[in-house]
Amino acid sequence: MNSLLLISRSPISSSILSETLSNLKLNDTQSTVNVSDSNVFHAAHFGLYCVRILHNQSFNRDQVVTTRKKLADYQIDFLSLGALLPKQKESLFVFDMDSTVIKEEVIDELARKHGVYDAVATVTKQAMEGGMGFDEALRLRVKHLAGLSKESFREVYDLLTLNDGMEKVFQFVPANGSKLGILSGGFTPVLKLFSEKYPVNFYRANGLEEVGGTFTGEIFGEIINREKKEIYLKQYANELSIPLEQVVAVGDGANDALMLAAAGIGIGIHAKSGLKEKITNWIEFTDLSALVFLIENSF
Repeated sequence: MNSLLLISRSPISSSILSETLSNLKLNDTQSTVNVSDSNVFHAAHFGLYCVRILHNQSFNRDQVVTTRKKLADYQIDFLSLGALLPKQKESLFVFDMDSTVIKEEVIDELARKHGVYDAVATVTKQAMEGGMGFDEALRLRVKHLAGLSKESFREVYDLLTLNDGMEKVFQFVPANGSKLGILSGGFTPVLKLFSEKYPVNFYRANGLEEVGGTFTGEIFGEIINREKKEIYLKQYANELSIPLEQVVAVGDGANDALMLAAAGIGIGIHAKSGLKEKITNWIEFTDLSALVFLIENSF
């Protein structure tokens, strides 16, 4: 059975279900999603409300987008999934870092501290407009950080804030016997500090070359781009003996698209347009704590 999830900050009425899920064209036939008591389940956690509807037909992307537009008037998020994460089995949650786990973009904060924000922002804009690839843009932005002291990372780290709902994720993922990892296009010094405070089982990020406590403006080792995120997601899932069907990947940008596609459940969080064009499911109106409803025993 497939699961349709409606998630909101307010209770969801049966009239909203009937209004938004009726008369949907499924498999080239006019069909109404059954919202009887036998296949509808309700849950509430962390101030969010969820209705889960078991359905024997899958929604294609166009149907999901159409339904989401109807529900947007009520500020309800809509996800169309296969099986949820099973009870009493270890799952894996993999996150992007900047603008996903945390609200900030670390390279922007480092650039502000170093007095080169405008120069870095210009490169970022060029990359977002398709003027250059991720790897080239990252190398150019990092060059502007040459001369930055190692201590600057601690100072910037202390300014970072968790994205809404992430604190709850750090509660329920370990409590459910699952693992949590971060695959970031950001920087290892920040992830090292972060993993010392929060329950992060593994991380990968970009290394920065350092000489005498000062960064040279060069990247050390491989660049964690969209392809490497997909590779490492599969690698860690394999090392932990967790099937990809039991892997959740969460991100906000186009650099996360392959990672989300590789996971059994890929979720965009306040996703940028470049990612929305490539995925089916994203969270717009609630926050990261909505991920608790991906776990079977939340209902």
